[in-house]
Amino acid sequence: MPLRYIAERLRKAFPNFTPDQVTPQTYSVEVSFKGSGLNVDIVPILYNGDTDWYGDLISQEDGSFLKTSIPLHLEFATKRKKAQEKHFAQVVRLAKFWARRLKNEDPNFRFKSFMIEMILAKLCDDGLDFSDYPEALQHFFTYLARSNLHERIVFSDYYQSSTVGSLNDPVQIIDPVNAENNAARLYTSANADAIVDAALDAGDAIDAALAAPTKQLTVAYWQKVFGSTFQV
Repeated sequence: MPLRYIAERLRKAFPNFTPDQVTPQTYSVEVSFKGSGLNVDIVPILYNGDTDWYGDLISQEDGSFLKTSIPLHLEFATKRKKAQEKHFAQVVRLAKFWARRLKNEDPNFRFKSFMIEMILAKLCDDGLDFSDYPEALQHFFTYLARSNLHERIVFSDYYQSSTVGSLNDPVQIIDPVNAENNAARLYTSANADAIVDAALDAGDAIDAALAAPTKQLTVAYWQKVFGSTFQV
């Protein structure tokens, strides 16, 4: 399969990496840089000359194709970054860091980065001010808890929202460049419940951190969100 080939080439290109730093996903290969905590997705696409640069991702699980457009995805993200200059990207990074810590602690915990970015894009579109990072994160966790991840998220940048058909999936986060792709279609109600429970814990910790009378207590509560290495 192409993804396994790419993973092998990346491991040869980075011989000092441990096996878990190059990980084939369904449609991409994730490269993790331990020093910076940065994760990069390598995404091979079959391009057929479409003027909007639509092409097909190939699933490593069953060989099926998934239509996408990387330039339109980048344009989508850039629009939100311009609306909340600097702050949108920073809050996305913080939320992804939170989820990555949970994944490291529990291999059964699932919350992919793309879903996190789409949820924050929705909150951005709804008018949330991202400049206060603790407040923005608290809104993110509150949204997860309030919606139980059972509220459909769909954008109208590149198609009419009404074109998205009826779905039975418990979690529905529709790809902003492909109305037929529910990015969360493989997530079960149990996966959603685990995310909501983690969000409730994180939200409680942030409330406690903001009300803590000492720096030591403040840091201790933030470490419940971001792990023991967090410092102020």
